[in-house]
Amino acid sequence: MKKVVLLFFIAITVAVQAQNEMLCTGKYWTEDEANLVMKDFAKEWSDLTSWESRSEVIRSGIISGMKLDQMPKIEGNFNPIVGRKHSFDGYVVENIAIESFPGFYITGNLYSPANPDIKNAAILSPHGHMADKRLKEDVQARCATLARMGAIVFAYDMVGYAEATQTTHKMPIALLLQTWNSKRVLEYLLSRPDVDSERIGMTGGSGGGTQTFVLTAIDDRIKVAVPTVQVSAHFFGGCVCESGMPIHKSASHQTNNVEIAALCAPRPMLLISNGSDWTRNTPRVEYPYIQKVYELYNAEHKVENVHLPAEKHDYGYSKRAAAYMFLAYHLKLKLGNVTITDGVHEDFVTILPEDDLKVFTTANPRPSNAIIGDEAIIAHLNLK
Repeated sequence: MKKVVLLFFIAITVAVQAQNEMLCTGKYWTEDEANLVMKDFAKEWSDLTSWESRSEVIRSGIISGMKLDQMPKIEGNFNPIVGRKHSFDGYVVENIAIESFPGFYITGNLYSPANPDIKNAAILSPHGHMADKRLKEDVQARCATLARMGAIVFAYDMVGYAEATQTTHKMPIALLLQTWNSKRVLEYLLSRPDVDSERIGMTGGSGGGTQTFVLTAIDDRIKVAVPTVQVSAHFFGGCVCESGMPIHKSASHQTNNVEIAALCAPRPMLLISNGSDWTRNTPRVEYPYIQKVYELYNAEHKVENVHLPAEKHDYGYSKRAAAYMFLAYHLKLKLGNVTITDGVHEDFVTILPEDDLKVFTTANPRPSNAIIGDEAIIAHLNLK
């Protein structure tokens, strides 16, 4: 068995290495080069028909490049594991895991309104690169605030981080697994009778921003997107989970994260950018390009950019406040539940100790069918 697993791992590694010339990683272009490339991209389309032709090439490139079309066909079968439940002022938090595919678990927290409606908006909340980011104060604050506003929010771990330790984060197919996990979280939320399928949002910062615009690009069940501090013309993501598989380039096309984000059109999207990272040019380069795409759909009013030139790479309060306002408007949330006269308030949020948010504990261990290890997961999926 070990020999078979090793052969599978070698095969997938060789296949990935063979595609290296198609990878666009990190700061793939300089800012000057990216500015010119965006002008070249704009010459590839001139109207809605030509843009949609290009967008289909880009979308197909994402799906085939990350081998998403090779994943198993699964309907339902989430087998949710619900742990501790915490009740607070206007919201409830449950520790939860769902099965992504047999033997592979998505770990997270489900934040819900204390007094939910019959049908509620739902928001996917992926996160960026930090070992226990899902458990940190800023994620707790964001999810709790959105829940008090009337949304059911699923905050879930990046592969290899926090409780998602069945693989390492740097495994060759991390991009595929994270996108698949997000798709499964989306489908779990849609399976709930208390979720309104027409009010589904997604937002995350940094690597969570990448997860947001990638899933939104290929799945129109995401109705509103807020990718934060990540959409860049020259930066393609510095981790294998963002650019370690060839989703930006093939033998017949080249694109970047700006065009992938633009596939959200005409659905509402807010780009949040800042002055200290690769999104510093968003008001001048990335946003104008995306605006032109939205113009093709007569949807200019559905895309916005909040640029904070004096801020850094995070999902801090001012960025969260902008996201709250945008999501409240487009998902019909109850903004009055968190506002008084001077902005959005988060002071009602109870920050829990990290251990209190964990699903798997000594008393509630990870199921025995869990597949452990990069090689074992790759062998199980049998990707070509």
